[in-house]
Amino acid sequence: MTSISAVKAIRIINQSRLQFVTPTAISQLFDLTKKNTVYKLLQRLEKYQLIHRLNHGQYLVTNSSVTDFTIANFLITPSYISFESALSFYGILAQFPYPITSATTKKSVVIDALNKEFQFTRLSGKFFFGYQSINRQLIACPEKALIDSLYLMSKKLRWLNLDELDLTPINKNRLKQLALKISFRPFIKLFLKLKL
Repeated sequence: MTSISAVKAIRIINQSRLQFVTPTAISQLFDLTKKNTVYKLLQRLEKYQLIHRLNHGQYLVTNSSVTDFTIANFLITPSYISFESALSFYGILAQFPYPITSATTKKSVVIDALNKEFQFTRLSGKFFFGYQSINRQLIACPEKALIDSLYLMSKKLRWLNLDELDLTPINKNRLKQLALKISFRPFIKLFLKLKL
């Protein structure tokens, strides 16, 4: 298949129930072997606003009902929602932060997509745990979101007013178990300041 109309392409994409597309996905879906053909099709789809570019080689299918958290999980893999975004999601942090914040094992990066800021902060692989899937979105459990935030605070990479946090949703036993996995002295000192 050498050429395909944008209308036919989007119909096939929608039938496939894809919310996101990449050059690889387009190549496989339409059995296209030439990279140039794949990129021309992506350009046509974007020109007619049938897809929206999120990042290099990553597109959102127009009219897909996806959340910012789902977009964040797609932009960088592996990643999970954490820090201020997760704390706000659980009601621990009263205000929702402007950027969507995630943890990743890849390098820290900020991606601007769809007039929103997606912040990805690198955590060591040994700290990449304590997340779950909620509505097909990977998000830190409440306790791990707090631990992640405290860890970055102890490294002076984030700041939160601990007195403004509502710790009601936090399982204190689980929080303590997770905290024991981090032996960084400034983290321990900060953790002990929490009013549990």
